[in-house]
Amino acid sequence: MEGRILTKEYFLNPATVIASDLVGKYLCVCINGQTQKRMITETECYFGEEDTACHASKGKTNRTKILFEDGGIAYIYLCYGIHSLLNVVTGEKDHPEAVLIRGIEGAYGPGKLTKELGITTLLNGISLIDSGIMWIEDWNIKPKIIASKRIGIDYALEKDRNRLWRYTIEK
Repeated sequence: MEGRILTKEYFLNPATVIASDLVGKYLCVCINGQTQKRMITETECYFGEEDTACHASKGKTNRTKILFEDGGIAYIYLCYGIHSLLNVVTGEKDHPEAVLIRGIEGAYGPGKLTKELGITTLLNGISLIDSGIMWIEDWNIKPKIIASKRIGIDYALEKDRNRLWRYTIEK
């Protein structure tokens, strides 16, 4: 089954819109000639410098500069020195925001999904539109989605910890 590859225009929308919309779409990765396509089952929104849970909240650094680019690229960083975590950069240039892909079919957890698909920090900054390595497809599946609080952001201000910016498929 094939879907429609998401366009640059799609990724220019804000993370607050895209985070819930990505649930039910397919994350596609082609590494070493092998393509895998898995439904996205869980995401989280990180919205700019005003969101203290967002890596960009402390401004542009060498690590976070990708977040300040136009949407449609991957922001992949190492968590706890072990797990590569995949984020989709969204919005317009100089408005840093992203969507963390937290789960896919068969791999629940952001570190588990990248390991399962072979995604590493070597792919940081790759285009999700025309790289041929990683992209997202819309198969026109509209699952029922539940919004809840984000996970693992104890360092953030209470107002940001309480935002319902985690999206999962209702089971």
